[in-house]
Amino acid sequence: MNSKTLSQKLDALTRPAQFTETLEEEKVRCFACAHRCTLKPGQRGICQIRFNEKGELRVPWGYVAAANIDPIEKKPFMHFLPGASAMTFGMLGCNFHCDFCQNWISSQALRDPASNGAGNYVAEISPEELVSYAQRSGARIIASSYNEPLITSEWAVDIFKLAKQAELYCVYVSNGFATPEILHALQPYLQGFKIDLKCMSDAHYRELGGSLQVVLDSIALAHSLGMWVEVVTLVIPDFNDSNEELWDAAKAIACISADIPWHVTAFYPTYKHLQSPPTSAEILQRAADIGQEAGLHYVYAGNLPGRVGSLENTHCPQCSTLLIERHGYMVYRNVITAEGYCPHCGTKIAGIWG
Repeated sequence: MNSKTLSQKLDALTRPAQFTETLEEEKVRCFACAHRCTLKPGQRGICQIRFNEKGELRVPWGYVAAANIDPIEKKPFMHFLPGASAMTFGMLGCNFHCDFCQNWISSQALRDPASNGAGNYVAEISPEELVSYAQRSGARIIASSYNEPLITSEWAVDIFKLAKQAELYCVYVSNGFATPEILHALQPYLQGFKIDLKCMSDAHYRELGGSLQVVLDSIALAHSLGMWVEVVTLVIPDFNDSNEELWDAAKAIACISADIPWHVTAFYPTYKHLQSPPTSAEILQRAADIGQEAGLHYVYAGNLPGRVGSLENTHCPQCSTLLIERHGYMVYRNVITAEGYCPHCGTKIAGIWG
C-alpha cells in the first residue's frame, strides 16, 4: 500500500474533531496534543492523521489497527488491578518520531513510507463492538495504546463512555505530550495514565518531536487530576543512561509524588536506532538503585524477566514485606488487602487495587 492509498483509506475513517477551535479564514487549531497545530484548509497536523477539510478538523474514528487482550502488567502498570486483563486497542499515527520506537509500524504511518503496510491491519469497528469484545474476554480494563492515544482522543472518549457504563476501567499508554485542555477533558473517563519519560534533555526531546517540560507538566497535572500515573523510562545505552540523567528523572518524579511507580525498561536495537547495544540487567539495576536513592517508593525493571532480581516485585515501602511477586507479566502472589494495605504493618500501598 502506497502513502496516497493509505491516506485515502484513513481519511475516509474520520469524524469532525471535538478537541479543536475554529479560527478565521477557515483555519482550525487542534489541542489534542501540545503541538497545538494551526491548520489551513488542506493541511495536516504534525501527526499527519488530523487534518483540515474545508475549515473542519477531521480526526480518526471507527477503526482499529490492533485490538488484543493483554495483562495490564504489559502496559506496564504494576499498581493498577494486578493480574487483570486489558483489552488494548490502537489506531495509527503519532506526534513524535522516535528513532527507537518499538511500535514504529503503527506509530509512523503516513510519516515513514516503510510503515505503509500498517494499512493492511486497519479494520472498521464500532465502540460498542470493542466494549463487547472486552466484556466477552473477561477484561476489566480498556487501554488505548500501540500508537499515540492523545491524537485519537475523540475515538477513545466514545469508547470510554460506553466502557464506563459497563463498569470497566480505562487507561492511556502515552508519551505524555498533552495539553491541559485534553487532560481535563479526559479526566472523567480515564482512571490510569502511563507516561513515557524518554530522557531529561530538552535537546534530545526536541529531536524526538516533543518538549521535556510539557511531559513533566503532564505527569504533574494527570496526578493532580486523580488519574493513577505510572512513568516509564526506556533506558538506552549512550542516550539517557548516565547517572546524572537517571538521577534527574527520578528526582523529577519524586518531586511530584514519591508514590508514582517508575519503570526502567530495557532497550533492544530497533527501527532506526541500531547503534546502541541492548540494555543490560546491570544498567537497569543501577537505574533502579538511583530511583530508590532519589526517594521513589516503587521502582521496577522491565523487559528482562527473571534477570532483575526483586525489581519485578512490589514491596512495602515501610517494612519491605513482599506484597506482589511477579515474573514477566505473570502475577504469582498478591497479599495486598482489598482496601490496599500491607497485611504486615498496615501501610497504605498507593494504587488501584479494586
